[in-house]
Amino acid sequence: MTGELAGSLEARVVEARLRLDAWVREVVAWHFDPATGCPYWLERARELDFDPRKDVRGFADLARFGHFDDEALRGGPVRRWVPKGLADQPVFVFETGGTTGVPKARINVRDFEVDYEEFSGRLSDETFPRGSDWLMLGPTGPRRLRLAVEHLAQFRGGIAFHVDLDPRWVNKLVRDGRHQALEAYKEHVIDQGLTLLRAHDTIRCLFTTPKLLEALAAKIDLRRAGIRGIFCGGTEMNAQFHRFAREELVAGIDFVPTYGNTLMGLAHSPTWTEGDPYDIVYYPPQPRAVTELVDPDDPQREVGYDETGRVMLTTLTKEFFMPRLLERDEAERAEPVDAYPWDGVRNLRLLSSLESSVSVGVY
Repeated sequence: MTGELAGSLEARVVEARLRLDAWVREVVAWHFDPATGCPYWLERARELDFDPRKDVRGFADLARFGHFDDEALRGGPVRRWVPKGLADQPVFVFETGGTTGVPKARINVRDFEVDYEEFSGRLSDETFPRGSDWLMLGPTGPRRLRLAVEHLAQFRGGIAFHVDLDPRWVNKLVRDGRHQALEAYKEHVIDQGLTLLRAHDTIRCLFTTPKLLEALAAKIDLRRAGIRGIFCGGTEMNAQFHRFAREELVAGIDFVPTYGNTLMGLAHSPTWTEGDPYDIVYYPPQPRAVTELVDPDDPQREVGYDETGRVMLTTLTKEFFMPRLLERDEAERAEPVDAYPWDGVRNLRLLSSLESSVSVGVY
């Protein structure tokens, strides 16, 4: 990188950080204002030894909250998370996990729509043609992904077709060792996808997960079926699958890796061009969400660039404020780039300490 370009990026990094600090002040003021805040944070404010509206002046000050305990998201009343300033709006509830015990829930009003409208701006109109229809082949039920992909299709002028998939049933089959039933369920899901692709020749865009994409591509030539763009995310997305997808599985189709979850929203990966490495770097939708990589043994210490750390997530929207949650993922810290002048995460994966205790099913 030339000195001029490096200087330009450095300026953009500083500008992004100033925007983040300003947004932190606005979001914290909103959530802790008795007129607009949500009952959860207004109640928590009484327990704090500082005044968030006065003492939080930027992102670094969020450390005063400590680490967020996501157990607070299990159970009700869910309306304790609805800000008073949005109490007259229709509320969605999206859940995470739920394989065992009470699932964690996050309320949404328009956050999921905003996330996917921003993502839409990163898609090529050539390979994700506006007005084209979509097939969504992935987790449905109480997850935001189903409605989010539908909104993306509608925002781009298309219609979304869906296939039912219950990840909780998948995880139960894996946990119980019912491999034959698991395979039958995968075939059932793929058959539904094939039926839709063959019945609707207007489908040009696809969302699915790595395992389902591999199973679908074994049954049909997606390029000949008219698919021009695929965005793909899931626990199996890594550099090896990224290379396999681009070079063999769906060669000739635009392939966009993504990472998202209910608590964060949707992270983006920079546009890939021929000759780039297959390592996947995700950049969060800052300032609406920020990821930091910290030492697993000392989460107060941020790791250096290219070092491995545990993901710490902060979500900052008028709908949902969640400071400094230690996630179950690890990655290498990636430097800012021109399109995303803030830190990213490279080669995101499950924490090494959890690999033996978490199973991945058909999705």
